[in-house]
Amino acid sequence: MRFRCRRGGRVPKERPAPPTVRSRRLAAELRRLREAAGLTREQVAEQTGINPATLYRHETATARSRPQRRTMIALLNLYGATDQQREDLIALSREADIQGWLRPYHAELPEPYTAYISFEAEARAVRNYESLFIPGLLQTEDYARAAIRGNLPRATPTQIDQRVQARLERQTVLTKANPLHLWAILDEAALHRQVGGPGILHAQLTRLLETADQPNVTIQVIPYTVGAHPGMQGSFSIMDFPHRTDPEIIHVDGMAGDLFLDAEADIRRYSLVFDLLRAQALSPDDTAALINNLTAKRE
Repeated sequence: MRFRCRRGGRVPKERPAPPTVRSRRLAAELRRLREAAGLTREQVAEQTGINPATLYRHETATARSRPQRRTMIALLNLYGATDQQREDLIALSREADIQGWLRPYHAELPEPYTAYISFEAEARAVRNYESLFIPGLLQTEDYARAAIRGNLPRATPTQIDQRVQARLERQTVLTKANPLHLWAILDEAALHRQVGGPGILHAQLTRLLETADQPNVTIQVIPYTVGAHPGMQGSFSIMDFPHRTDPEIIHVDGMAGDLFLDAEADIRRYSLVFDLLRAQALSPDDTAALINNLTAKRE
């Protein structure tokens, strides 16, 4: 799956739901079964009458709705699926549109953000590199509000409030019963940029120190002394999920829009970059010492 979501104006309430982890799992399984049967999409279309474009959308989780039951049965019959596979995939198809964590007001948020929220809510772990901001899962309310206001200068107060509320609610993934494992790497520049002013930044750095004590959170900083490094090309997140068949997702956020990737080549490339950044960054203990030193200077 590779899809780009462009930012625009106000998003209408009546819009297709963003892809879910379940829809991606169903797509991957349908694609795997077809390939195991040695069939091309064109051959499947000839033998079932299913439109090739529709089949492509179902195999890439870009369909506007989940496959109908009769479509699922036709495909599973053609692919020679076992009884257990039939039972599992038909059940999965019924649940494919269920969002992991969305609120009614999220219809007012941009589609790529709601997609990210849904994926993050079901992820087992997130590896996040940020070059300019403190990661959203670690932001205080005041920092989040200042960051969103600065990043979206034309947003209305209501839109800013909705974004802040969504960001704070997202943070519950770090404290739920089976918490998300977050490994965050920041460029040192993010620790110095006075988003919201010195007082807000001081409180934000204190929050980083507090959150770093959680066993499911690891924070590292790449110091200025490292010089040029692979992360200077931009921020990204790598999400992986509990189910073995769910491919990892790469999320890249940029001015042109949000890009979601799950091709093996992309996963290998971004995972390598993250490993390089992790090796160049200060250890978690040295990172805490650096942040402690910065907070002491601001008191």
